[in-house]
This record gives sequence, structure tokens and C-alpha cells, in this order.
Amino acid sequence: MAHLSETPLATTGLFSGWFSEIAEARKIRRIRRQAYRQTFNELNMMSDAELNDIGLSGYMIRDVALQAAEMAAPK
Repeated sequence: MAHLSETPLATTGLFSGWFSEIAEARKIRRIRRQAYRQTFNELNMMSDAELNDIGLSGYMIRDVALQAAEMAAPK
């Protein structure tokens, strides 16, 4: 005699939630990385006088870029 059992597809549950979390984390990292690069590159192209006009120094570029990245995609 044959026995038939049905196994539902994993459309929701542990693995689909896990994969969607990974996809969302990758999206956030990409957005932050893009914001960091853009901000860093724009500020890095400015002269010391231009940076001084906006209240920054060359030593602050990395910190400002990190803040821009955090604000681009908050947790």
C-alpha cells in the first residue's frame, strides 16, 4: 500500500525570513557604502580653505563620511 504525504513548500518560515534578513542587510550596507564613498570623495577633493569655510579640517573627513553613511540608512 502506498503512503502519500504532503510537505509544504518553504514560502514562509525560518529560511525565508533568514534570507530576507540577509538581503536587507546587504541593501543597507550597499546604501551606507555608497553614501560614505560619495561624501568622502567630495570632501577629499576640497582644499583646506574650502573645508575651513564649512567648519571642517582634513582630519575630520573620515568621521563626517561615517556619519553620512549612518544617516543614509539608519538601523
